[in-house]
Amino acid sequence: MTLFQHLRFLLRSLILVWVLIATIGLLSGPAEAQVTAFKQAVAEAAASDSDLADFYRTTGYQAVWTGEGGTYRDRRAALVRALSNVQVHGLPAVRYDVDRLINQMQTARSTRDLGLVEVELSKLFLRYARDIQTGVLTPARVDSGIVREVPYRDRAAYLVNFTNSAPRRFLDGLAPSSPQYRNLLKEKLRLEQLLGRGGWGQTVPAGSLKPGQSGNSVAILRNRLIAMGYMGRSATQTYDGDIQAAVQKFQATHGLSTDGVAGKGTMAEINKTVEERLRSVIVALERERWINMDLGSRHILVNQTDFSAKIVDNGRVTFQTRSVIGKNTGDRRSPEFSDMMEFMVINPSWYVPRSIVTKEYLPKLKNNPNAVGHIEITDSRGRRVNRSAVDFTQFSARSFPYAMRQPPSKRNALGLVKFMFPNKYNIYLHDTPSKNLFDRESRAFSHGCIRLADPFDFAYALLAEQTSDPKGHFNRILNTGKETKVTLKQPVPVHIIYRTAMITENGQVEYRRDIYGRDARIWKALDDAGVALRAVRG
Repeated sequence: MTLFQHLRFLLRSLILVWVLIATIGLLSGPAEAQVTAFKQAVAEAAASDSDLADFYRTTGYQAVWTGEGGTYRDRRAALVRALSNVQVHGLPAVRYDVDRLINQMQTARSTRDLGLVEVELSKLFLRYARDIQTGVLTPARVDSGIVREVPYRDRAAYLVNFTNSAPRRFLDGLAPSSPQYRNLLKEKLRLEQLLGRGGWGQTVPAGSLKPGQSGNSVAILRNRLIAMGYMGRSATQTYDGDIQAAVQKFQATHGLSTDGVAGKGTMAEINKTVEERLRSVIVALERERWINMDLGSRHILVNQTDFSAKIVDNGRVTFQTRSVIGKNTGDRRSPEFSDMMEFMVINPSWYVPRSIVTKEYLPKLKNNPNAVGHIEITDSRGRRVNRSAVDFTQFSARSFPYAMRQPPSKRNALGLVKFMFPNKYNIYLHDTPSKNLFDRESRAFSHGCIRLADPFDFAYALLAEQTSDPKGHFNRILNTGKETKVTLKQPVPVHIIYRTAMITENGQVEYRRDIYGRDARIWKALDDAGVALRAVRG
C-alpha cells in the first residue's frame, strides 16, 4: 500500500467512526420507540436475504456494527480497512463501494436510517467474506469445463464467528492461507511495481533468433532478459552463450523446450507484457480461492497447462511425471475438478465411451464390418457379437445397440494400468501405448482422460503406503495378464487444476500458456465484475 493509499484508508476509517458516533448521538429520544424503529428497519432491510434475516431474527435484531462503544467502533474500522484493501487480492473494489456506504451514513437522520446502515454493513461484510475466501465468480458459469465444487462456507456462520472474534484478526484470516496464495500476492505486487516503472522495456522485433546471430534485435532480446532477471548486465550484441543460457532459464520457467533457441513459441512468451502476466496472476488468485480447502496431507495434483501429474506429501512434491491431457476441441478438453482416488486397475480393459463408439467407430464399421478389429463388440448382456452377422449401416448414433471393449494387452488404449477416482465425467489417469507424445512440448491429444508418462512408477509411489515391496507387488499382478482391481487402503485426493501462473515449492515463479483459453474467459468475467490492473509506484 502506498503512503497516499494508507492516508486515504485512515481518513475513511475516521470518517466512518465520526459519522456513526454523531448519528447515534443525534438519535436521542424515547428508548423503546427507538429500539422498535431500529428492529423494524433491520427486519425490513434484511428480508431479501434469508441468511441475514435468520441471523438478525435469532439475535433479536441486535446491532453488530452500529452500537455505541469500542467493540462496535473496532468492527467498523476493521471492515473499512478490509474493504479499502480489496485490490491487493485482485478483487473488484466497485462491489464494496465504501464511498457510497459513508455517504449513506452521513445522510442518516433517524433510527430507521441507522437500521438500514446496520444491514448494509452486514451485506458488505458477507459479500466480502465469501469473495475473498471462495471467489467472486461461479466457475461453471465462466467455462463449462470448470466443474469444480467450490467449498462455500455457511454465510450466517460468518457473522456469528465474527461477533465472537477480534474483528481485524477475523477479517485478515478469511483469505486463503496456502503458500501458493501468499506467494501469488507477492508476485502480483512485484508485477504492479514493474508496471509502475514501465515494464520490461521494448518487445523484441523479431519472429525468432538463434545462437550466433547479431544485431539490434539481439540487443533488445538481451535487454529484455536482463530486465526479467534471467541474465546479468551485458553489452553483447551477439547471441552468445550467456544469452543462450538465459533463454534456457526462461524456457524452463515457462514450460518450453529448453533448447536455448528463441524460436517462434519462445519469442511469443518473451514478448508477453507485464499486464498479461499480471492478469494471469490475478486469475490464479481467484482459482486458488476456488480450492480454499484442505487438499490432503498427501494428494495428487494434475496441472493441465503444465502437462504434469504430481504426488504431494505435506507440501513437498515427492513424485512427478509428464502427462497428456484432452485435445483442445469440442468435448475432449479435460475438465477441472477434485475427487478421491480409490483404486487402480492393473491389466485394464478399455470400455470405449459411447461418444467414441458412435462418432469414431460406427462410421468405420458402416464402411467395413471388420474395422477396428482389436475392439470387441458386445450386446447388452456382455456377449461378444459376430460382426459378420450385423448390418451396421442400419444404425444411427442414437440407435446403435452395442457396446465396445478392448481386452487387456500392451496395445490397450489404457496401457497396462489405470488409476480410478470414480466420477460422472468418466475421467481417470492411465498408461498409454503412445509413448512418443510425451516428447512434445504441448501435450493436448487425448479424449479427456489424463495419460501418464511413468505410470508404473506412479503406481509404486501410491502402493508404497500399503506394502513394503510396491514394485514386486505390482509386477506380480501385472504378469498374470488378468484384469485386477487393487484398492488403495487410504484413498488419495486428486485435484485437476489449470494454472497459467504458479509458484513452485522453492519459490520460483512460473508461467504457462492458456491452452484452452479458460483463463482468458475468467479474466474477462473478472474485468466485467470490476477487477482492474493497477500500477504501483514507490
